[in-house]
Amino acid sequence: MDFFNRINIYLFTQIYKYFFLILFIFLSIAWLLQITRLFTITNFMQIEVFNIIYLSLFLIPNIITVIIPFIIIFCLMLCFVKMYNDRELIAVVSLGLGLNPLKNTLILFGSITISLFTLLNFYLAPKIYETYKIKEFDLRNTIDFNTMTFSNFLNLDKSTILDFDKINDEYRNIFINYKEKEDDKENIIYAKKGNIFNEKNQYKFQLTDGFKITINNQNEIEKLEFLNYVLKIENNNINELKILDKNTLTIFDDLLSNNYLNIAFKLADIILILIIIIFFYQNNLKNINFSIRNNIFFISLSISILIINQIIKNSEILVFSYTTILFLLILFLFLITKLKNKYE
Repeated sequence: MDFFNRINIYLFTQIYKYFFLILFIFLSIAWLLQITRLFTITNFMQIEVFNIIYLSLFLIPNIITVIIPFIIIFCLMLCFVKMYNDRELIAVVSLGLGLNPLKNTLILFGSITISLFTLLNFYLAPKIYETYKIKEFDLRNTIDFNTMTFSNFLNLDKSTILDFDKINDEYRNIFINYKEKEDDKENIIYAKKGNIFNEKNQYKFQLTDGFKITINNQNEIEKLEFLNYVLKIENNNINELKILDKNTLTIFDDLLSNNYLNIAFKLADIILILIIIIFFYQNNLKNINFSIRNNIFFISLSISILIINQIIKNSEILVFSYTTILFLLILFLFLITKLKNKYE
């Protein structure tokens, strides 16, 4: 029995060694893609690199929930292919224990991985992703004009557009287009130079040598030329944060809002991980079949199911329709596996 446990421990550590290796590779690629996107979006605001890197770390749990099924596919395949090529699998089976060590190790690996994934998918990842959305909002809307080198017609809010040139820390050719909420007047302001501040949830403009054009509802135009002019605009973005993203909803949020579709999505992720592990055992381990053709069959079919599932999740669909399609996909997976094994 002690020898049997040692075999299981060895198999278990080998699987998780490859699991963390593939996790590191996949997560690094996905994280780099996301941080590149953040740099692209926030580059013109001249936000500090450290702040963007710190923000991107809050994306990691959500990324992991997406890539975990793919990691399991490749970690199982790479681990057992290496053990097969090193004749370790043959040695384990030849000890008289049969497939029990392999089966028990997969059950233990699946139980631990699914348990941690469930906690991450249903609660931790949504909570951390919600923090990311809040921090991203604050970062985008707490604009430091002193660090900006150009504006490129920046939308300060839904009704205010700003553009300027910045030469030697001096604001030149300042253009402001905004609407007054009280009477819906449209205002266009141009100034040759000035200063811009963002303080106390308010944008403050100290403008020099310019003009202001006001257009009312009757398309009447009023023009005012000024030598010095002070304009204050409320930063409405600070009070308009409302996160509408299903990835920020925990299981408790879904239950409170009766969002059964989102619950079905998360349950499906768990079921698919379990199906992949079972499929690997039936297709590869049960008959110790690690031929190139059989490996490609397992990888391509598993990835196809996962991709189809992601496409369906991103479409408008009802709970019943989604569960029916998922059931048919799983049924198709096992039928085609059975037919393949029958005619081999």
